[in-house]
Amino acid sequence: MTGVWSLPRSARFGGREYPVHADFREVLDILEGLKDPDEPEFIRWRVALALFYEGFEEMPAAHWGEAMAWLARFLNGGREEEVAKPAPQLLDWEQDAPAILADVNKAAGCEVRALPFLHWWTFLSFFNAIGEGQLSALVGIRDKLRRGKPLEKWEKEYYRDNKARVDLKPRYSREELAEQERLKKLLGE
Repeated sequence: MTGVWSLPRSARFGGREYPVHADFREVLDILEGLKDPDEPEFIRWRVALALFYEGFEEMPAAHWGEAMAWLARFLNGGREEEVAKPAPQLLDWEQDAPAILADVNKAAGCEVRALPFLHWWTFLSFFNAIGEGQLSALVGIRDKLRRGKPLEKWEKEYYRDNKARVDLKPRYSREELAEQERLKKLLGE
């Protein structure tokens, strides 16, 4: 991985260069796939590698571990993964897309979806430049609710009026959904 002053567009494993799909839209698709509750983790990562690396089908399996670590660093903006206890989820890229895009567009000074290419790291820079706005309100309220802290008056009103936007929707696997349906039938719902 190159330094923070450049935007990598390829990775090298075993003496071969592999171009990567670095556009933010492609990376968001990869992140979404990595959360698929219906697939085992090793399948999710294999699909992510195939979507990210051009020529992955020709990559020797001996390089997959290194390729996975490189992808994980890339997703993390080039930073080594910090080993810490997992933080509770306060953001969902898909559910929060309208707020994320509004605030990223504000930080970028343009409609980022209209750009033919926007490197993931540049998108992350815009994302990290988000100040006060829709997204910070959503995340702030979620965090207070999670920690049992009292909401300010405007936050209570916002939550009451936007409960569906604030509450993160759970992701269920097909098996879990089938079990829920089975239980509803048993209960006569």
